[in-house]
This record gives sequence, C-alpha cells and structure tokens, in this order.
Amino acid sequence: MSYSILLTGATGFVGGAILKRLCNDGKHPVVAVVRGESQLKVQDVSTLRINSFDGETQWAGKLTNPDVVIHSAARVHVMNDAESDPLAAFRKVNVDGTVNLARQAAAAGARRFIFISSIKVNGEGTTQGAPYTGDDVPAPADPYGVSKMEAEHALRQLAKETAMEIVIIRPVLVYGPGVKANFLSMMRWLDKGVPLPFGAIDNRRSLVALDNLVDLVITCIDHPAAANQTFLVSDGEDLSTTALLSRMANALNKPARLIPVPSWMLERGALLLGKKALSQRLCGSLQVDIEKTRTLLGWEPPVSVDEALAATALHFREHQSQ
Repeated sequence: MSYSILLTGATGFVGGAILKRLCNDGKHPVVAVVRGESQLKVQDVSTLRINSFDGETQWAGKLTNPDVVIHSAARVHVMNDAESDPLAAFRKVNVDGTVNLARQAAAAGARRFIFISSIKVNGEGTTQGAPYTGDDVPAPADPYGVSKMEAEHALRQLAKETAMEIVIIRPVLVYGPGVKANFLSMMRWLDKGVPLPFGAIDNRRSLVALDNLVDLVITCIDHPAAANQTFLVSDGEDLSTTALLSRMANALNKPARLIPVPSWMLERGALLLGKKALSQRLCGSLQVDIEKTRTLLGWEPPVSVDEALAATALHFREHQSQ
C-alpha cells in the first residue's frame, strides 16, 4: 500500500538519506520540508518551505493530508554549545517544534508519526554486557538528551489523545557517506597516517550505518507492529575504538598507526585537559540491544559494518578536497 509522506529535516544527513531512499523506491509520494533557502540534493521532489521550526510554526493549510510524518529535523547535539541556556534552545525546536507539528499532523488526519530520537535518552554509557534497551527508564545526562526525552513523553501522551500512532527510533552514532564531526576527523587522521594513541582500548560501542537506520525508518512506515513502540537501532555488531580505527583504516586502504596507550592514561589526560566527554566517547562503552527491533519487526540490518565502512571511505576519497 502507498502512503503519502511528510519528511522533515530533508536536507540533513539522516533526512537527506531517507528522502533519497523514498525517491529511489518510488512507492510512497513524499513532500520534503525545507527551511529557508536550503536546497535539496534530490531533484524533482515536492517541497514545503518554512521559515522557522518551533512551537509557533503554523502548519495549517500546508499539510497536504499526509498519511505518515517522518520527523528527522532537530537542533542537534554539539560538543561545545555557545547558547547561554542550551536546554531552552533545545526545547524550542526538539520539544515545542516537534509537539506542535505532531498535534497539527494528527488534526490533519495523519495515521502515524515517526520520530527520530536519540540514544542519549537512555544515557551516556553502559557497562560491557549490560546494553541499553528500548524499555529502560530514561536517564539523559545533557540538555539534548533531556529535550529528546521530553519530546518522546509528549508524543506518547498525544497518541493517547488522538488516533495517530507514534513510532520512536533511538539511533546510536550514525555514520556513512558524508558523515561529519568526529567520525570525519577520525578518517582524516587515518588517511594522513597520523599515529594515534588508541591501540589498547577494550571498550564496546554500538554504531549504526546510515543505510541501516534508513531501512528501519522505511520499515516503520507501514509495519503494523511498529505502532506506539520505541526501537533502538544499531548494526548488530559492537566494536572497540581500536577495532573501529583498524577497520576504518583498512577501508581507506591505509595502515592503522595505533599506539597501545592504556585507557586509564587517556582518560586521566582527557580529564586534565577538560575533555571528559570526548574521553567517554573514545574509551567508554555504549551498547544497545536491538532484539526487540528484530523480533517485533522481523528486521535485520541489511548492511554489514565493513560494507558500510567501505562506502563511507569511498565517499571520503571522492570528496576529501571539498
């Protein structure tokens, strides 16, 4: 069955990939929400331009009776937020903007609202062998995670008040062609052959390839078992930082020059430099259990870690001068 889709965040890393997949599949007609003068990478797509995204955005008359809303737009997490009140800034977009859109979508007859949340709702880290699940009590530790949690709570309440179903997806770190931030920096270091002191880190972290996340989102458009559920998503294979660097170097066809510095030394040095959060990402564990996602939806990650790293490396080599 074909469903009309309204997609927010269509110019972003995740939203852009969802839009490309929807267009390539050709099964569901899609309207892409675009802010300001932003341009889509996919051509010949129906677009809806808005000037702002918050609790005051007026969607009435703009929502062309979507069957499903895929909401990937957000104020994203940044390592060093310059806002004087980061939580208020996150709430304006991630809570107020999300709930405002969802209420108006429900009023327009939308049957399902798919919300791209974050694993930060669960928390910042796990002990090895004790992964997060979708049914854990939330424990966000930063303003971004708090805002996503509050949006989830409001959406669940809305589902009780209306006929619209809610689907919540909490991705871990997403990587793939065009990835930015720390993952891109890692590839640049490896490509230049920079010696890195990360050769003895025995943590475990769940990651999710962009194609795997997109595939789950597409699955949730019409899967009956997805209604009013929360799903965690990963590649199904957890890696240590050392293993990730080694396999990424292999994908880049470069040697991994990894120096085996003990994790405790890295953590102590990071603490002295005021880089505790970065140390947690490099040395700490964060694992998720996707058994619920697999069982309820019959879903398996279609792309392996090495396949996804190869695609990421190929895009990097083709665009590294940009």
